[in-house]
Amino acid sequence: MPPVSPSEILEHAERLYDEATVDFAIDQLAVRMALDLQDALPILVCVMNGGLPFTAALMKRFAFPLELDYVHTVRYRGGSVISDRIHVPHGGELEVRVDLVREVTGRTVVLVDDVLDGGTTLASIVERVQNAGAARVYTAVLVNKKVPERTFTPDYAALDAPNRYLVGCGMDCGGWFRNLCGIYALPDEVELTP
Repeated sequence: MPPVSPSEILEHAERLYDEATVDFAIDQLAVRMALDLQDALPILVCVMNGGLPFTAALMKRFAFPLELDYVHTVRYRGGSVISDRIHVPHGGELEVRVDLVREVTGRTVVLVDDVLDGGTTLASIVERVQNAGAARVYTAVLVNKKVPERTFTPDYAALDAPNRYLVGCGMDCGGWFRNLCGIYALPDEVELTP
């Protein structure tokens, strides 16, 4: 199968949320989170790489003291053909590439990620942070996909989206499109197992 260009993938995508809508949703979520966290002296933990834009957007909206850390846990290795023209990665076993540096014992920790699909990766990170002694662990995602079989629910979600392959605002397709300011979905006929 010949590789397709990134622009060809984007040509067939549907824009679900434009930049203004994403920014407004983050504004609204940041207010709710600030009410809960302003006195907690939390550690914001960016789940790399996808959580980076959302973490940066939240930090600009928080005027209270916080610390920053990150984790890099990957699950998507290998790949599969999801249509006759597009090749994207699929889920695999969890691999921790970088773990927390900050001491979390007795602290409030907020895990920040781009999207919640099946919840396996985020649930695993929550468990690791709890086992490290955190007093409270919150989860915040930019996009909460409507995945019916999922049992993990984030504490905070800025936007909801259908269970489709999404790109933009940290979410990627083959490493491309994390930089887009809007959120796009690949065509409905594309089925992806997270």
